[in-house]
Amino acid sequence: MARTWLQIKVDLLGGGGVRCDPPPGRIFIVGPSHTFEQFANAINAAFARWDLSHLHHFELANERLIGYPDDSFGSDLVWLDHAKLKVAREVKRGAVFEYVFDLGDNWRHRCAVLSEKADPVEEYGPVPDGPVAIWGWGSIPDQYGRRSFDDGGESD
Repeated sequence: MARTWLQIKVDLLGGGGVRCDPPPGRIFIVGPSHTFEQFANAINAAFARWDLSHLHHFELANERLIGYPDDSFGSDLVWLDHAKLKVAREVKRGAVFEYVFDLGDNWRHRCAVLSEKADPVEEYGPVPDGPVAIWGWGSIPDQYGRRSFDDGGESD
């Protein structure tokens, strides 16, 4: 492919009172036209998030915040719109940045852009419309701490 696709390693560090040691992770391929909103959706799917009603943001190394602009969550913060910014334009190979899902429970992820480029056809098959996970490891904790269907969550 002529246009560069990134490989981004995402490790779940913890959240909701849970520390992930060792952290479960996923490798994603992200195309040149994919937005941070699409990347957030792919991360949430790959880490088994089912209640998607929570705010999220990315914080780049230069402290820029990219997410869903919401003035009620800190009017002194400048939020860049996740639906407009392209991942491949904002981060380069070797960059490390953070993704936080659910600003209350603070599910933190370390994102590292790998040095190897990706060929989506070779890695995935059909060229995906959005970022996709192509490799993964580790156990994913439930976002509310539930261990079974009848578990109310957030218990000891």
